[in-house]
Order: sequence, then structure tokens, then C-alpha cells
Amino acid sequence: MIKTDILIIGAGPTGLFAVFEAGLLQLKCHLIDALPQAGGQCAEIYPKKPIYDIPGFPEVLAGELVDNLKEQIKAFQPGFTLGERAETIEKQEDGSFIVTTNKGTKHHAPIVAIAGGLGSFEPRKPLLENLTKFEDNGVSYMIKDPEVYRDKKVIIAGGGDSALDWSIFLADVAAEVTLVHRRNEFRGALDSVEKVQQLKNQGKINLITPAEIVGLRGENILEAVEIRKTGEEELITLEVDNFIALFGLSPKLGPIADWGLEIEKNAIKVNNTLDYQTNISGIYAIGDVNTYPGKLKLILCGFHEATLMCQSAYQKIYPEKKYVMKYTTVGGVTGFDGTKKEAPKAVVKAID
Repeated sequence: MIKTDILIIGAGPTGLFAVFEAGLLQLKCHLIDALPQAGGQCAEIYPKKPIYDIPGFPEVLAGELVDNLKEQIKAFQPGFTLGERAETIEKQEDGSFIVTTNKGTKHHAPIVAIAGGLGSFEPRKPLLENLTKFEDNGVSYMIKDPEVYRDKKVIIAGGGDSALDWSIFLADVAAEVTLVHRRNEFRGALDSVEKVQQLKNQGKINLITPAEIVGLRGENILEAVEIRKTGEEELITLEVDNFIALFGLSPKLGPIADWGLEIEKNAIKVNNTLDYQTNISGIYAIGDVNTYPGKLKLILCGFHEATLMCQSAYQKIYPEKKYVMKYTTVGGVTGFDGTKKEAPKAVVKAID
């Protein structure tokens, strides 16, 4: 039985930052994640994707953000159960919880924080007859390492932020980038739309809209794609090395959906006026996995939610203690190994 103060389900950026905030309060954390490594989507799906809305970082790669978060929490020595999915939860008579994974590993904690992002994911795939034949042979649904596409002819299909961002990024990597979208309007950020248009005008991106990919050609590996523009019968055939279908991911909460929590549109309802607690006392939901009026699914919002969650968790675990706010610049962060590190973050000092 693994015992801890706060059991965090999900080791993405929000879950990792929660370890830091809990550590400032001298609360021990253990994280469970179905992925074989910490970092969530940022590490598994798009480690090389640039992120632009992290305070203090004009641009940071998703994988670098994860590395920085892991470095930040080293002093607090969190435990990890990776490659296992949180399966069941049982509330004990004293109000604590036992969470068991699909591999039978049991965890005991007075506080459970669900930071599972959008849950488990399956890519939304285009309806093409011979699609599976070319999967991993020229067809992919996410980009982990953009260097795979260096000096290659790449076609991207999609109209959201991922399709726009990767088209922009690969314009300086691939030999040729073509972006295909079924509408003339895109769903992504206006800055990205304008940048794609600029790159098109510069001849760095081929833009085909409104249009759809209707066929794939090749023997054992992808050699060409067939495109039909809206309202036209004649097909456009383009020779390509890679076809990247970025139509988004279908999220699923998995077993967490059966834990008796209030669910709304595949997200967990929380009390955002106080501490992001769910309808079950002692269970919190932070980051993209939760929902409340005005919710924004941004990493920086998850960081904020994690901070308030930890404050509330401390009060639940130590109701007899009072605390005053200080700053780590006063004396640094003290890790569980007794070492100190300077860090410009607010810290709470408990007073018996």
C-alpha cells in the first residue's frame, strides 16, 4: 500500500505543478498516470510543439516545460506509479481514500486530486478506405518529433490550432508543406491564421481550401494523396512523403466517470468559488479535466487551480493548524531531504 498526503491522478503539467505547491506546504505527493512517463500530452503527443502562453516564457517547447516542472519538484521527492490507470476508488470510514490501479497497485491518501487532462485520447480519423494500410507508413495523427519530416513533402489536414501551428513550424523544416481544410475559415488563433496566410504569400506553404483528402495512393508506403476541392469533380493528386491528419482527439474520462462524481460534457464539475473540490469531499479536479462557469482550458489556469487546491487540502489534513503567507525568497524552499532551494514562489509556514 502506497501512502501519501495528496494522491494526484494525472502527471501532466498541472499535476506536476501541484506537487510543487503541495511541497511548499510540506505535503507529500504521489502521482498515477497511465502513460509510461510523466508529462501528459506535452511529453507523449507533442513534446516539440511550441507553447506561447506560459508566463515568463515567450516561447517554450512542451517537452522543455515538462522538464522544467520535473526539475522544480525534485526537492519534494514525489512518488510515481506510471503505466497504470486509476481504476477504482473507495472512501474509508475516516474520510480518506484507497485508489487501486488496473494492475492492482493500491494507494491510500486523505486527499485525491484528479489532474487527468482531457482523459485518454483516440485520434479522430478521416473516413478513407485504405487509411489503416498506411498508418505508420506515411500516415500519422500527431507529431512527436518534427525532425522526422525534415526535407520531406508533407500534407497536413485540419483547421484548428494544431494544424495551423504545425504548418507554420514545419515550413522551415520540411521540403514542402501543404495545408488542406474543408472550409475557408479556420478555428485557430487569429495570429496563426495570419501567419499561415503570410507564409502562403511567401511561397512557403501551399494552402488548399475548401477541400478534403479523398484518397491515398501507394504500394506499401504512402506515395500520393488525392484532394477534391468543394464543388469540383476533378481530383488534385499530390506526391507526398507524409500525410498528417490533425482533426483533434476524442477524449474519454475512463473509469473516473464511474466514481460518483458530477459529470458535465465529459468533464468533472467543481466548485470554482473556493477550491475546485468536486461533489465528493476530499476529491478535487484541476486542469482540463474539470468544468465550471467561465472555464478556460489553459495550462496556466491549471497552475492556478492547483495552487488553490493545495491550500484547501492543507486545511483538510491539518484543521487544527493556522498558517501565514510568506515568500520563498525569505529563506528558500525546503525539500523533504532537508535541502534548500531559492524559488520566487509564495510559501505557507504552518503555526501549531
